[in-house]
Amino acid sequence: MVSGADAGASGPLVGIRVLEFTQIIAGPFGCQNLSDMGADVIKVEPPEGEPWRIYSQFLPGESKYFHSLNRGKRSLVLNLDDSEAQEVVYRLVPEMDIVVINYRPDVAAKLGIDYARLSALRPNLIYIDNTAWGRKGPWSHRPGYDIIAQAVSGLMAADAKVDEGGAPGTITASPMADYGTGIAIAWAACAALYHRERTGQGQFIETSLLNTALAFQGMYGMDLPAADALKYEKMAMVDHLRAEGAPYAEVLEAHGAGGVPRVGNVYYRAYATKDGAVAVGALSPTLRAKVRAAIPTEYLGLYDPAFDARNPEHVATADIEVAKVEARFRELTTAEWLERLERHGVPCGPVNFVEEAMLDPQTIANEMTVAIEHETTGPETQVSPLLRMSATPLAVQGPSPVLGRHTDEVLRAAGYTEPEIAALRERGAIA
Repeated sequence: MVSGADAGASGPLVGIRVLEFTQIIAGPFGCQNLSDMGADVIKVEPPEGEPWRIYSQFLPGESKYFHSLNRGKRSLVLNLDDSEAQEVVYRLVPEMDIVVINYRPDVAAKLGIDYARLSALRPNLIYIDNTAWGRKGPWSHRPGYDIIAQAVSGLMAADAKVDEGGAPGTITASPMADYGTGIAIAWAACAALYHRERTGQGQFIETSLLNTALAFQGMYGMDLPAADALKYEKMAMVDHLRAEGAPYAEVLEAHGAGGVPRVGNVYYRAYATKDGAVAVGALSPTLRAKVRAAIPTEYLGLYDPAFDARNPEHVATADIEVAKVEARFRELTTAEWLERLERHGVPCGPVNFVEEAMLDPQTIANEMTVAIEHETTGPETQVSPLLRMSATPLAVQGPSPVLGRHTDEVLRAAGYTEPEIAALRERGAIA
C-alpha cells in the first residue's frame, strides 16, 4: 500500500521537477501522469484550495474528484495576487524543469507567471500552456469547460442523444476532452524533455480542449471530396432544416450522427440479455460470419452491398431482422451469451458498471488498480498508472496532498528562513 511518507520516487522521470498551476481535470490529470512516472510535482493552490478540492467535499477540503486527479503531488499554497507570492514562484522556477498552466491566456501575464517571465529565469524551461480554445482567434480569451468543448467540437452531437425536452444530451460517461487533454499534456512533456536532452532547448507548448475533442473525431471531421458526397448532401439538409427552424431532434436525425450505425446493425453494438447486457464487436467479414454462426442468423444488414439506409423498404426490413436478433439475445443470460460467443470466436464482453470493472479478474490480474493510504481520509483504491514499463516501472508516488501540506517544506528548500516564512504567512502571501 502506498502511503506517501515511505514511498520512494520511482519511474522514468525521477529527478524531473514540475510546477503546476492547474485546476479541475485536464491539467491535474496531465500532471498526475507525470507524477506516476516519478516526477516531483508541486501543485500551486490558492488559499481556499483549487475548485475540484472543494467540490462535493466528503470532509473539509477533501473530495473524491480531487483525490483521483492529484495523487503523488506536493501542495504549495500561494496567493498569486500578492507580489511576494509571485517572488516565491521566481525563486522556485530556476530549479524547475516543467511548468504546466491552464489559465486563460491573459491571466498568466497578469499574475506574472507567463512564459516570457518564467523562461527568462530558466531559459531551457518547458512551459505547457493549456487553454480551452487555443491562444488565437475570437474565442482565445473565453473560459471553457469540457461540456462546452463537447458542444463546439461536434462530440456532443456525434453522441446523438436528445433529452426529454428536445435538447442535446451531454456525454456524461466521461469528460473526454478534459481527460484526453491530460494525456496530451503528459505526452508533450515527455517529448519536450527528450528534445531538451538532445538540444538543450526548452520550449513553449500549447494544448487545448478544442484540439483534443477534434482529434478524437479525426475520421469523421476530415474532408475528402472523393468520398464525401453523402456528407455534403446531409449537411445541406441540416442547413435547410435549421433555416426552417426544425427541432434539434429532427436536425440530428437528418445528420445521422453517431459513430456506430443505427440501422441494420447487428455486428457492432450492445444487446440486452436476460439479466444484463453484452457487447459484440465484429469489424471483419470473418468475424461477422462467426457472429452469424453464434446467434444464429443469415442477416448481413448494413454489410450487404445492396443495403441502402436511405431506402425506406430496406430500413423497414432491417428493423424487422434486427428485432429478431435482439429477441434472441433476451432469451439467454449474459454469462450464457459470453460462453456461446467466445466458443465461436466472437469478440465480446459484458456491459459493466465501472464499479464492477474495478473488481473484474482481468483488471486485477493486470494490476490496473492500486491501493493508497491517505493521511486524513484513510484507505482508497484508484485506477493504476496508464503504462507498464519493464526498465522504469511507473508507481503511484503517494496520495493527493492535504491543502498546503508542503508549503513550508518547499519554501525551506528554496532558501526561505523560518522568519521569512512567518512573514509571508502574516501578510497572506502563503497559507
